[in-house]
Amino acid sequence: MAVATADHWSSRFAFLMAAVGFAVGLGNIWRFPYIAGENGGAAFVIVYLLCAFGIAMPILIAELMVGRRGQASPPQAMAAVALESKRSQHWQWVGGMGLLAAYMIEIVYAVIVGWVLWYLFKAVTTGFLDVDAANAAAQFSAVQADTAGMLFWTLAGLAITGLIIYAGVKNGIERAVVVMMPLMFLLLIGLAVYNYFTGGFSEATAWLFTPDFSKIGPDAVLAAIGQAFFSIGVAMGGMMIYGSYLPKSISIGQSALIVVIVDTAVALLAGLVIFPAVFHHGLDPAAGAGLIFQTLPVAFAQMPGGQIFSVLFFTMLSVAGITSMVGLVECVNAWMEERFGMPRHRSAVLVVSSVAVLSVPSILSYNLWADVSLGGSNFNDSIDYFSNQILLPLGGLLIAVFAGWAMTSAASRDELSGMGAISYGLWRFMIRFVVPPALIVIFVRGVVG
Repeated sequence: MAVATADHWSSRFAFLMAAVGFAVGLGNIWRFPYIAGENGGAAFVIVYLLCAFGIAMPILIAELMVGRRGQASPPQAMAAVALESKRSQHWQWVGGMGLLAAYMIEIVYAVIVGWVLWYLFKAVTTGFLDVDAANAAAQFSAVQADTAGMLFWTLAGLAITGLIIYAGVKNGIERAVVVMMPLMFLLLIGLAVYNYFTGGFSEATAWLFTPDFSKIGPDAVLAAIGQAFFSIGVAMGGMMIYGSYLPKSISIGQSALIVVIVDTAVALLAGLVIFPAVFHHGLDPAAGAGLIFQTLPVAFAQMPGGQIFSVLFFTMLSVAGITSMVGLVECVNAWMEERFGMPRHRSAVLVVSSVAVLSVPSILSYNLWADVSLGGSNFNDSIDYFSNQILLPLGGLLIAVFAGWAMTSAASRDELSGMGAISYGLWRFMIRFVVPPALIVIFVRGVVG
């Protein structure tokens, strides 16, 4: 069942906002700047860019290409392109892996987005006045212990996502991202400028942009490969379904290049939003996920205009979280529409409702079920391991093999007609000979590690 013409993006700008919104999530906003600072600053950024353009971008191009060629949800698109290339329909299982990864990630991710919305509510209503390190830690522990509260805010995030999906591609996703993504960019720039005048900016720029090539070893390179692969959002089905809505007139190569550049720019800009406050107030830049929910509230309490800053910051994070959730849900929703022949509004309700139900074990894993283990790990850790360490690198590897070896060169050349001969030849070389070995290393490292 092909995607209806009405489901195509109305412009390249709308597609780019959707794709960047999907790629830019909570993880790479706080994680990328920290990893860059710990692994040589600007030296790591250079290695990361090589990996982003040499590994993640070729897979991104492949996903968009297969999605547009197949004009369907990931499993059906893979099957259609495989049949055209006289290959087995069993390639559809690779698309199915992407859907499973997206669905599993969404179950855990929805809870984290719920935390962000909850903290946005706290920022608006009470702010973080007089919050010190002990209070911030206690407040975050109280959030994780409050099952009903977490469920409410998780459902709030899913409801927003569901309404966007429910409304359709043009009236829902497109309308949302063309407003939300420019808003996020403006908030990032405004917050970075604010930090320039309030202290800690020079320490943050030194942390991020001072090159230290002595820190670039095998571990740093592997960290760059992994960050590039996961940051761009490939092998999760979202980019493939967004590609199926892409008109033939829009160049996939140029669009993929813009997505990678903007995604990286947002991650670096986020570093100039988060770390000046961290360094200025003598806080720990290595706080990980707790950086957002435990470390930064302390900075908000101490800085002038802290409540306004905190509201804008958590608004920006909320936008990043919701737009990523939209891409994760949309690929599963499109498959539901195709597989069972149901209207979009019904499939949207079913998919979002099922995620809501399965998010309950994720919520309970932070409190009542914290000691319940599956093979030595709790529910969230098991979901995270299977999706991020198994499904994503394996799915990316198989997408690369499919695009480089199974799909005919005539079909790929037709879809990538907007690329020059040299650019196309370079992509084909990378997708066949460079990307697969790199993803094998990531996969083996994830399994062994």
